[in-house]
Amino acid sequence: MSLQMTKAEREAFLADLHVGVLSIPEPGRGPLTVPIWYAYEPGGELRVVTGRDSRKGRLLAAAPRVSLCAQTETAPYRYVSVEGPVVYVGPVERARDVRPLAHRYLGPELGDQYVAATAAGAGDEMLVRIRPERWLSVDYRKQYGE
Repeated sequence: MSLQMTKAEREAFLADLHVGVLSIPEPGRGPLTVPIWYAYEPGGELRVVTGRDSRKGRLLAAAPRVSLCAQTETAPYRYVSVEGPVVYVGPVERARDVRPLAHRYLGPELGDQYVAATAAGAGDEMLVRIRPERWLSVDYRKQYGE
């Protein structure tokens, strides 16, 4: 029995609410691996917002490819890992990019508070888009017929 998710299952899982774990190559070291908020719609690209001058931002701006893993925290475990090229690094539109992420992870009220509280650093943010090309997925629920 295969524990792999179908294309529709893995895309729906990735689009669901999870904190992603992003891995970015770093010359002379192991990859930088950090938790991150992300947005994804089935068939589309991963979108993340980060500080341009942060270690993560500098590495993303130079990275040809990255990986992201999203997982459940309770058994039976499920996860999706994607790897692909960074296809865009550019300016952020806070209404289009930051507010939806904040609402996704914090809800509307706390999300709006987060957007307001981080407005002073808005000029330092960058939008990064990643095209998922390679997928790895496991759904251990399939082992138990759930």
